[in-house]
Amino acid sequence: LGYPRRALRLHAAAQQIVARFDGEVPRGIEDLESLPGVGAYTARAVAAFAFGARTPVVDTNVARVLARAIEGHGHAGPSVGAADRAKVESLLPADAALAARFSVAVMELGALVCTATSPDCTHCPIRTDCVWRVAGSPAYAGPRRKVQHFEGTDRQVRGRLLDILRGTPEPVAAEEVDRAWADGVQRSRALDSLLVDGLVEQRADGRFALAGESP
Repeated sequence: LGYPRRALRLHAAAQQIVARFDGEVPRGIEDLESLPGVGAYTARAVAAFAFGARTPVVDTNVARVLARAIEGHGHAGPSVGAADRAKVESLLPADAALAARFSVAVMELGALVCTATSPDCTHCPIRTDCVWRVAGSPAYAGPRRKVQHFEGTDRQVRGRLLDILRGTPEPVAAEEVDRAWADGVQRSRALDSLLVDGLVEQRADGRFALAGESP
């Protein structure tokens, strides 16, 4: 989503927590997933780490460790889904507190040791039990996750536009905004999305400013 949109979702989620849950973050996964910007991973992470629920917390790092250590694949599939959560849940300790520690440990293992491109197998604590390593670390032939590039994307254009508006205490004329990005079609699309998201406002005189800033 990008950080500006995440801020909007966080604010909207806080408003709903106040309106629907008396200002208390809900404990149930379904209630958590009903909040703006909260998906399957975030809901389960909050339930497990904040409230001690025994629930699988699966990010890309956990999925990669699972794929290598249990299934013998060099990489996980292109997306994390219900099947991955079910597999991790089958590995969780029965005790909820231990299950949360297990989830943190596997996440750290994937982030620091069992990395995507340079796994440090010699220092891996489960190296003797890893199906992928025992098999000789075979090359992965399945579908890979799509790499999200930043250069040239609408996200980059949005960032450029926000940088211009953040850099001045006064609203910015349309001509100044136009200089932020050469491609007029892409620039207009990015600016329109910022207006729709409520991050930018257009004043009556046609100038632009960050939402909520004084005239």
